[in-house]
Amino acid sequence: MGELIPKPVDVKGPMRGPVLLERDTILWAAPGTEDTARWLRSTVGAALGLPLAAGPEDAPNSVRLNLDEALAPEAYRLSALPDRGVEIRGGDPAGVFWGAQTLRQLLGPDAFRRAPVRPDVTRLIPHQTIEDAPRFRWRGLMLDVARHFMPKDGVLRYLDLMAAHKLNVFHFHLTDDQGWRIEIKKYPRLTEVGSWRARTKFGHRASPLWAEKPHGGYYTQDDIREIVAYAAERHITVVPEIDLPGHSQAAIAAYPELGNTDVIDTTSLSVWDSWGISANVLAPTDNTLRFYEGVFEELLELFPSEFIHVGGDECLKDQWRRSPTAQARIKELGLADEDGLQSWFIGHFDRWLTARGRRLIGWDEILEGGLAEGAAVSSWRGYEGGIAAARSGHDVVMCPEQHVYLDHRQDAGEDEPVPIGYVRTLEDVYRFEPVPSQLTSEETTHVLGTQANLWTEVMEDHARVDYQAFPRLAAFAEVAWSALPASAERDFADFGRRMSAHYGVLDALGVGYRPPTGPLPWQKRPGVLGRPIEGAPPNR
Repeated sequence: MGELIPKPVDVKGPMRGPVLLERDTILWAAPGTEDTARWLRSTVGAALGLPLAAGPEDAPNSVRLNLDEALAPEAYRLSALPDRGVEIRGGDPAGVFWGAQTLRQLLGPDAFRRAPVRPDVTRLIPHQTIEDAPRFRWRGLMLDVARHFMPKDGVLRYLDLMAAHKLNVFHFHLTDDQGWRIEIKKYPRLTEVGSWRARTKFGHRASPLWAEKPHGGYYTQDDIREIVAYAAERHITVVPEIDLPGHSQAAIAAYPELGNTDVIDTTSLSVWDSWGISANVLAPTDNTLRFYEGVFEELLELFPSEFIHVGGDECLKDQWRRSPTAQARIKELGLADEDGLQSWFIGHFDRWLTARGRRLIGWDEILEGGLAEGAAVSSWRGYEGGIAAARSGHDVVMCPEQHVYLDHRQDAGEDEPVPIGYVRTLEDVYRFEPVPSQLTSEETTHVLGTQANLWTEVMEDHARVDYQAFPRLAAFAEVAWSALPASAERDFADFGRRMSAHYGVLDALGVGYRPPTGPLPWQKRPGVLGRPIEGAPPNR
């Protein structure tokens, strides 16, 4: 298998002499593969000092890109043949692109740099044939930019890191109590007021430390268009998340009428500067529905994704219990309780999105009070929500926190920076199995795939995000792409061997990963309080 991550389905070779990539190597692209050809020239060509000029298909020293309807969507076949060069055939344009990513890995870490460091070296690819296809259609990464804002260039960088690991869904968590990160032209105060906070808790919410400076930022609609287009060129779908009816204090601070004004003085609220779950949730009024319909109208123009994420998690219901308006709405709708009111909220936007040709997805709390018809579930509190949803015929993305929340700490050592949650080592992530054994074969068809999540309360900059994400995201990518055996039977020693080589790729990409020996001095956060949880996580 060489040193490839994720592991391909099958490799035949190496056999006789290698294929040479040199300055006169030709790049030929069949119709439908032109985007991958442009990507190869701008990345691999620039990194190695190879022009990869266009030329005839039958050139003896060439890289050829082609479509092959005999292959499945996203599948590819890469053949390296002496005197013929390299051919990548894909079942669709995405398959050709994933094959090109494999070619880049075969060329070594130098191919991941932005300019040549050894321009006179002839690049050798062993004579081999690689057959490959993904296990899941949804291979996701969720990035929380609400708690700590990541500037646009950082988001584009993470899309490149995802593509290098064959991940194809970017779940973009854009709003929360601590910040609203997307321009909505109809409601300018969402960014004028909601996109920044006066100060920020440093460490876990129990920490006495504060960063006593404003924190904020947002993406203009043109920024969003650029991010979506950049992702699409890399065959990544961007799924936006606008959280409701909880996790909405930033929106209420901007537009106080969205909150439960008959319970608290919402005009006194500001964007939240601490962590946890805010009690300030949206009021279940027609005005709130119309407001968020206006938000989603602009969102649908920016994001062509099949799914739109509406959050639906951790909605504290104390204000609804005390609100005459909320209680009157429960009575009017004939609902049993406040859980039913949340279900009504989600159901409204499920129908609204369905009428516009989109699908709603939300965190597994949307199961409470009854799951909206047609809704899909991000199962985060364990496997149980995903199992219940799949058994009810709903699609599921498995992302249980005790397995793939990458904000959780990687080691039990005292030097681990701002330790949160259970210890989730590289091996733990590698042994994660997304499909619960309790599901029947028919029910497993509802498991769209899996996703790793990065919540950024204690990740104040991209270096902290890198540290928490890598190397575990590489292990997760293999889980999401490769047809691995059962968890206990996986060859972690083989993955570790390939990962040892892959650190060179991460170095070339400038990723500030956690070294196998522990954090470097500048990666530590001495004295900053976390919230470690001892023992093994529940496997529910």
